[in-house]
Amino acid sequence: MWINKIKTAVLLASLSGLFLFIGHLFGGTTGLHIALVLGLLFNGLAYFFSEQIVLSMYNAHPLDTIKYAWIHDMVRELAHTMKLPMPKLWIINTPMANAFATGRNPHHASVAVTTGILHILNKDELRGVLAHELSHIKNRDILVGTVAATLATAIGYLAQMMQWAALWGNYNTDDKKKNGNPFFMLFVAILMPIAASLIQLAISRSREYLADETGAHACKDPWALASALEKLQAHIPHAHMRNDDTQHAGTAALFIVYPFTADGWISLFSTHPPMKQRIAKLRSMKKCF
Repeated sequence: MWINKIKTAVLLASLSGLFLFIGHLFGGTTGLHIALVLGLLFNGLAYFFSEQIVLSMYNAHPLDTIKYAWIHDMVRELAHTMKLPMPKLWIINTPMANAFATGRNPHHASVAVTTGILHILNKDELRGVLAHELSHIKNRDILVGTVAATLATAIGYLAQMMQWAALWGNYNTDDKKKNGNPFFMLFVAILMPIAASLIQLAISRSREYLADETGAHACKDPWALASALEKLQAHIPHAHMRNDDTQHAGTAALFIVYPFTADGWISLFSTHPPMKQRIAKLRSMKKCF
């Protein structure tokens, strides 16, 4: 578990370093300050408003406390075990079988399930999925993912500005660097967003492994979670998001399984680790602790 935490810290530091590097390259000391301000602004907005934005994007509704009382009880028991406040529960009316957690911290957290997932999982498997989602809350993965996503987005904006500056004129406000090479600038502007995206994907994959492990310990049944993942993965070809759905692509990392079809080279850019590896890791754990 600690290996994934260290890996995440290193990757976040690398992403922050890229952000500051491209800011300094674009505008010297002034650019570095602008990058810092932009980073704080993007992170602040995402930190406070991401929960409402994501839930509204998927037209989520509060999970009925009477019709789905058994889910509320299940989550309450898991939250107590994991020493977490009870999160708000939501349901999304879609045949896509999936679930996600969102919110800025354990006291402002939500867990959403789709109607599709309730149709294909048994109670033990759903309990494993809910434990996984609560693990994201416990491990502050929503915050980590938000920081990574906003840094990557800000890098993209700065890179785009660099491209225009390289093509159309003087880019640097620092007197010592006014004669920078525009070809090098253009190269960096193209390369940096790709590097940022790859680091962001690596962070997301690392946190999924950590949530699987934490969730398996919480529900004391890793095989149930492994079985749930198998069913969810098998269901993706039957009900999933369109691969050209750019509006929802940015939220793919939130879901327990990648909500797009990811065949061939596309899988290299998945926000989730290979499902076979996730299931194998869970199967290798003892069923009871």
